[in-house]
Amino acid sequence: MALRPVQVNFKALDGSMVGRFWARALGWSAYGGASDVTTYVGPGGGLVWPDPVAVGIDVVPVPEPRAAAKNRVHLDLATTSAAHQAELVGRLTALGATPVDVGQGAVPWTVLADPEGNEFCVLEPREIYRDTGPIAAVVVDCVDPRAMARFWGEALDWTLHEVSDTHAALRSAQGVGPYLEFLRTPGAKTAPDRVHLDLLPYPGDDEVAEVARLRALGATDLDVGQGDVAWTCLTDPEGHEFCVLALP
Repeated sequence: MALRPVQVNFKALDGSMVGRFWARALGWSAYGGASDVTTYVGPGGGLVWPDPVAVGIDVVPVPEPRAAAKNRVHLDLATTSAAHQAELVGRLTALGATPVDVGQGAVPWTVLADPEGNEFCVLEPREIYRDTGPIAAVVVDCVDPRAMARFWGEALDWTLHEVSDTHAALRSAQGVGPYLEFLRTPGAKTAPDRVHLDLLPYPGDDEVAEVARLRALGATDLDVGQGDVAWTCLTDPEGHEFCVLALP
C-alpha cells in the first residue's frame, strides 16, 4: 500500500483569479472556477489527475486572508536556458507576479509571489530538472530533512533520490514529473499552511487503511473546520498539513 501526490492545494481569497494565474504561468488549463467551487489547474485533456507525469494545482476559495509569514510550501519552476528564465520572469511579472525578498541574498534563481502573495521560485537551468515539466519541485521548509525523508518515503510510493542534513528529494518511481523536496530552514511553523499536498490512494486500495498507516508512521489528525467530508486532513511529524483524498 502507498499513496501518490496528485495536486498542490492553494487556499485563496479569489480562487478563480489565482487559478487563472497559475494556468497561464505553467501553460496549463484551468477547470471550474465558479466563486463557490475549486479551480483545478493541470495539463490539457480534462479534469483528471495526470499522475505521475504532472502534479496539478487545486485552488480553493477561503474567506481568510493569507498570513504575513512566509509559506512553508512553495513551487520551484524549471527553465531550460538563461534566456528562458528571463523570459519566464518577465511573463510572470506581466501576469501579476511580484518580486519578493525572503532573505535569499544573491542567488541565480528569482523569487516571486503570485497575485495573493504565495512565494515561488523561477530556477536557473539545472540538468536535474530537464524533464520535470514546468514545475521542477514542490519544496517544503522543515527542521529535519532526514526525518521528513523517513516519513514521506514510507507514506508515498516515490523514490528517495537524495537525503542529507540539509536537503531531501523524492520523485515518482517512473522518473517523471516534479520532485518533492524538503529543505532545512530556520524557524518553526507559525501559521496555518496556505499551500499543502493532496495525496490519493491507488485504485483498489483502502483509504481508511492508508490513513491508519499514516497515523502509525507519525501523522496526526487535523481539524480545520472541514466537517463531514470525503477526504482526511492530517499533519506530518513537523506539522505540515496534507490531505488524503477519496478515490473518485
